[in-house]
Amino acid sequence: MKRHTSWLLAAIISPVLLTACGGEEAGQQQMNPAAMAVPVNTVKVSEESVTGTDTYPSTVVPLNEVELRPQVSGYITNIYVQDGQRVTKGQKLYEIDRSKYQASYQQAQANLQSTKANLARVQKDLERYETLAERDAIARQQVDYARTDVQTAQAQVAAAQAQVNSASTDLGYSIINAPFDGVIGISQVRVGAQVSPGQPLLNTISSMDPIAVDFAINEQEISRFTNFLSNAKGQPDSLFTLLLNNGQVYPHNGKLITVDRAIGRQSGTTTVRVQFPNPERSLVPGMTVSLRILNQDIGNQKVIPFKAVTEQLGEYYVYVVQGDSVVQQNVDLGTRFGANIVVREGLQEGQQIVVEGIQRLRQGAKVQVGAPQAAQSQAGAKQ
Repeated sequence: MKRHTSWLLAAIISPVLLTACGGEEAGQQQMNPAAMAVPVNTVKVSEESVTGTDTYPSTVVPLNEVELRPQVSGYITNIYVQDGQRVTKGQKLYEIDRSKYQASYQQAQANLQSTKANLARVQKDLERYETLAERDAIARQQVDYARTDVQTAQAQVAAAQAQVNSASTDLGYSIINAPFDGVIGISQVRVGAQVSPGQPLLNTISSMDPIAVDFAINEQEISRFTNFLSNAKGQPDSLFTLLLNNGQVYPHNGKLITVDRAIGRQSGTTTVRVQFPNPERSLVPGMTVSLRILNQDIGNQKVIPFKAVTEQLGEYYVYVVQGDSVVQQNVDLGTRFGANIVVREGLQEGQQIVVEGIQRLRQGAKVQVGAPQAAQSQAGAKQ
């Protein structure tokens, strides 16, 4: 009877002890989460052939652009071009009533001829008086008066010539010609409109081929673009390309022509200008485009998924698997294309990095690695 009671007591106490021991071990595991491995997925760092570009929002601007404004007053009597027409240098564009300017020019020419005739007369008088003076047949005072008359007549001729030049200029201003080859805009006046010097704006003419693209850079990038200027022959033809707003790549490559003289005090940036051929006039002044510039990420480069990168206080790092734990590794990033990004420094080909489960990681955390993922290639981004 006692033996049966002892066996029953042992059967009751043993599960209680086992439960207590298991609960203590579970509690220790809960109190020490560092001992728990974080499940993660990884990818190996690989090299791919890429062509890296930096993209800048840009604006199309004409190399030459002029507002056409009247220099004399009168009525518009003729408009020789159509809105949006291509024009060549020297081509007539607008005409202002020329009648009074033509009359002023003719009058000025007549005055000039009169003063020239008077000059010829007094010069002959002076010659005769000087001949008589050599024979003492005339008073010296008379000769002096004759010389003064010649000088006065010469001044009158000069004044008349200046008046002719002024009248000729006004007459010339009554015809407005194209200052360079380009395209004229929509006329702001019509035949019969009254104009005066400087007002109103008649039209605007812009050069179209070649054309320029302006974009802003910060002061840290200035040395890069000044090097492009100093070594223009050493740069590839495809250094500057354009991506239009419709997603198409512009068929012509650009050439760097200038970097602005100073950094803006408010913006902290300066303007860079790149010139492009524009034979089809597909680039229009004021258009916004994306300028792409080749960078150092050309050829075989180390590429990783961008989702593997973490940013902290302006620095970028990834988690590299070492054994059963991870370490934080700072990286210098390059061009991003699609879901991938180039790593310029910080990683070696073949290293295993975490791409999923990053949120639960920290330096030295234990990990349980799942099946490695294949690196995602973005062939469309390799140009």
